[in-house]
Amino acid sequence: MPPCLRCLIHCRRPIAAAAIAFLTVVGAIIFDQANAADTPPNILIITADNLGYGDLPCFRSDSPIKAPNFDRLARDGAMLTDFYTPSSTCTVSRACLLTGRIPQRHGLQIQLPGLEGNYGPGLRSSEILIPQMLKPAGYATGCFGKWNIGFAPGSRPTERGFDDFFGHASGNIDYYSHIYNGKHDLFDGIKETHTEGYSTDLFADAAIRFIRRNRERPWFCYLPFNAPHFPNARNKAPGQEAIWQAPDEAFAAYGYDPATRDPQQRYRAVVTALDAALGRMLDALDNLQQTHRTFVFFYSDNGAFMLKDRGLEVASNAPLRDGGVTCWEGGIRVAAIARWPGHIATGRVIREPLWSPDLMIACAKLANASLPPNHRLDGLDPLPVLTSETASPHRSLFFTYGRHAALRFGDWKIVRERPATPWQLFNLKNDLAETTDLAAQHPEQLARLVSEFNRWSASATQQTTTEPR
Repeated sequence: MPPCLRCLIHCRRPIAAAAIAFLTVVGAIIFDQANAADTPPNILIITADNLGYGDLPCFRSDSPIKAPNFDRLARDGAMLTDFYTPSSTCTVSRACLLTGRIPQRHGLQIQLPGLEGNYGPGLRSSEILIPQMLKPAGYATGCFGKWNIGFAPGSRPTERGFDDFFGHASGNIDYYSHIYNGKHDLFDGIKETHTEGYSTDLFADAAIRFIRRNRERPWFCYLPFNAPHFPNARNKAPGQEAIWQAPDEAFAAYGYDPATRDPQQRYRAVVTALDAALGRMLDALDNLQQTHRTFVFFYSDNGAFMLKDRGLEVASNAPLRDGGVTCWEGGIRVAAIARWPGHIATGRVIREPLWSPDLMIACAKLANASLPPNHRLDGLDPLPVLTSETASPHRSLFFTYGRHAALRFGDWKIVRERPATPWQLFNLKNDLAETTDLAAQHPEQLARLVSEFNRWSASATQQTTTEPR
């Protein structure tokens, strides 16, 4: 032992302890960074369920919600202000993420209804999902949370490329009883489990266990939280109130009484509980020396719902218009954050348009995996945009849900709420809230976007091509 260190130990024990702790942390960071250079990165994709674009303080400075761990993730990585989901509802958006394809191409264009829909086949078996692409590249794969794309035999996560699954089949469950439409809906693999606890915490715990088990190899973890999905009366026992649910400590963060019936207060607590689970995930990466080896991407599956007379206006999509199940910006533009230490600069704000099908391409690039052959994909490589100042690879982005439709082309966007109604035209750079229809003032621009929408529509059902979008 060097004399100087021996002296510290015998004469200055508190100083020595601090020095040793410091050297341990530095050594762990160096080890973490060395491992990052030697192996393909881990991939952690986290989704929230109907989180508002304006809910997080890092996206809206005057948000009243406490979310220090989302702030931390944004500070350590990059916020994406112009990130989209191809569909404004849960089932369809998840299928788009996992397949890298728009709804018309993967075929799942509706929200799966009730027990019959959620426990039916859902997404067709010919679709290739991200974990199926990554497993041949040597990745361990796990899914923890909301599935919502079909749970019939052959359709379940462990039958679609995931080694591990802990979560629920349906679109939303009671946070504590785990009931969906009167049926208990919590599974470990394909086996029903009656594990007790708050669903957000259970899913984070399962994901952390998965990461710990697989820390010696590259892994892909898909963590689709069911929070902060609104409460559903059909998931409650007789006489149970349909209110947002959160642990007591989430209410305590605001000084709220956990028994409060104020829906605004209860919603804030749900988001803060989600933030706490995110914090535990980030801490686990640190503790397991996985941080510098891990590409983390967070986004909301669609915008918060703004359905009148449902008590759902407690969320915020500000400054965007409207919300879920529409093709207004509040339904399809979502909060998103990316972190990859040493590759994505800290504290960046990225304003280039990207969307969730791009993550299929990102996963393939990160893992050096082969993309699904003979599948027309609608994602393009987002990594140059995330890691440098590169412009978006997308010429345009195409959206439909129900009778709604939209297309973004540069700073311009067209929207219509029904096929029989005229297109409206907006300049998102000058009018993010979509308040002023410019169709009459810019007929040539309108015609250009309508032509582009028609081009997408004509190709939307094509299944195979090598042509990128």
